[in-house]
Amino acid sequence: MFFVPILITFLKPSADTLLVFLKDAPVLVVVMAFFIVWVLCWLPIAVVIAIALKWQPHKTLQPEQKLPLLIPLYLLAPLILWGMSRLGLRSFADYGFIGEISILSSLLLGFSLGVISLAVVFALQFLLGWCQWQEQNHKLVLANLLPIPLIALLVGAIEELIFRGFLFTELNREYPIWLAAVISSLIFALLHLVWEQRETIPQLPGLWLMGMVLVLARFADRGNLGIAWGLHAGWIWAIATLDTAELITYTGKASEWFTGKNKKPLAGVAGIVCVLLAGAILWLFSGWRNVNY
Repeated sequence: MFFVPILITFLKPSADTLLVFLKDAPVLVVVMAFFIVWVLCWLPIAVVIAIALKWQPHKTLQPEQKLPLLIPLYLLAPLILWGMSRLGLRSFADYGFIGEISILSSLLLGFSLGVISLAVVFALQFLLGWCQWQEQNHKLVLANLLPIPLIALLVGAIEELIFRGFLFTELNREYPIWLAAVISSLIFALLHLVWEQRETIPQLPGLWLMGMVLVLARFADRGNLGIAWGLHAGWIWAIATLDTAELITYTGKASEWFTGKNKKPLAGVAGIVCVLLAGAILWLFSGWRNVNY
């Protein structure tokens, strides 16, 4: 990944021409350029990792194989956006990622909202007898006390920077806010198909709605990404902790279209309710703060 800044320096003589092209280019060209460069920079690294893991293309990626591939992919994205800013395009602050202490309070607020919204939905499922708590697995939570929050914060930060930061901001240059939100959320949902098609397809409506709510979270934070980052990370942390420690089992009293197909909350009514609950709170929060973003 260190070669990205070196590549930018090497291409410095052509920077002015590239900058003029990107500034005058339609927004879709800028967006496509980012994703193409992102993938091209990641592919050599992915090939080396895949060979080291002895992964065969016709076989499904296992979770322990996916993480080594995802980490360099995610770490490359901010480097490429940094390179674009070095060329004179928009900065991280333009995309809502500010380097101020206030982002930490927004992060904590969003994280709390994500965890509480999920807790409310699962509490309702417990009361209805749709799922049961596995107390004997509590010790598994301690084993993952550090790695899961770190991964959740990393994934939340990078995905928010890309989709609610870069992508939404660029689309909003040429399209109305509502259309930029719809398109960026649709791309956010569809790109999840890259890794798992069978389990992701039922989640697509929920993922799109999640993207829309995360756009709203940026509005609630006056254009910054702190709340959206925290909300996203809170959902990832809570779901990953429940799955990894197997703290929840479903009783089968309700259809999986209610609890979540393939045990994925976003593939069922419960997950949709969770996202809508967070969205309703953010909507009230946005109105209370009289956001004009």
